[in-house]
Amino acid sequence: MDIFIISIVALFVAGLTFFSGFGLGTLLMPAFALFFPIEIAIAATAIVHLANNIYKGFLMGKYANLKVVLSFTIPAAFTAMLGAYLLSYFRDLSSILEYTLFDKTFSITPINLAIGFLMILFALIELIPFLKKINFSNKMIPVGGLLSGFFGGISGHQGALRTAFLIHAGLDKKSFIGTMVISAIVIDVVRLSVYGLTFLNFNSEMFQHGNLKTLLIAGTLSAFVGSSIGKYLLEKVTFEAIHMVVGIMLMFLGIAIAVGII
Repeated sequence: MDIFIISIVALFVAGLTFFSGFGLGTLLMPAFALFFPIEIAIAATAIVHLANNIYKGFLMGKYANLKVVLSFTIPAAFTAMLGAYLLSYFRDLSSILEYTLFDKTFSITPINLAIGFLMILFALIELIPFLKKINFSNKMIPVGGLLSGFFGGISGHQGALRTAFLIHAGLDKKSFIGTMVISAIVIDVVRLSVYGLTFLNFNSEMFQHGNLKTLLIAGTLSAFVGSSIGKYLLEKVTFEAIHMVVGIMLMFLGIAIAVGII
C-alpha cells in the first residue's frame, strides 16, 4: 500500500508541476509523512524532487533564461541553507501539545505546526482571488529568491513563491518552465547538502531501515513518468482548475500536519 500511495502521488503531482505553481514536494511530502517522521519525509521528498528536476532539466532546461536564473538562485541558495539549518533546530524541540481523538494520541510539534502553517499560507495564495493577482516587478526577483529559498530549505514548499515572482519575468511558457526547473535544482542541492550535514547524519540508521529505499526508487520513477506526460500535455491543459484542486488539497493537508494527524 505504501509503494502504491507514493507512486501514484509522485506520478500525478509530477505531471502537475508543468501546470501548477506548486512543485512535486508540496504534495509528495505529506505522502511520505504517512510512513516516516516529518523530517525524514522532507528529506526523502527532497531526493525525489531533485532527481525529478534533473530529469525535467533534460526536458526543459535548454529553454531557461540564465540571467533570471542567476538573479533568483544566488540569493535563494543562501536562504535555503538557513532554512535547512532551522529545520534541524525545530527537530530537537519537544511537542507543544498532545491530545486524544478516537482513542489515538496525537502530538502537535513546532516543526509540524510551522510546516502546516506554510502549506495553509501557500494554499491561500492559490485560493484567494486578490492574492492570485499580486504582481511582482523584475526588480523583486532576488527578493523572491530569498523567500523561496528559505521556505524551500525549511519545508520544501517553495513552488508557490517561485511561481509568483518568476511568472512576471517576461518569459514565454517554455522559458518560464525551464527557468523554474533550474532554480529548483539549485535550491534542492543546497538544502540536501545541509540535511546531510545536520539531522540525517544522526538519523542514518532510521534512513536506512525499512523500505525507504524502495519508496524512493518507486517515487522517482513514477515522477519521471508523470513529468513526461506533463511535457506532452503542456500545450493542451489549462491552469485554473488545477490550481483550485491543488489549493484545496494543500489546505486540508496543511491543517492535518499542523494538528499532528499526519
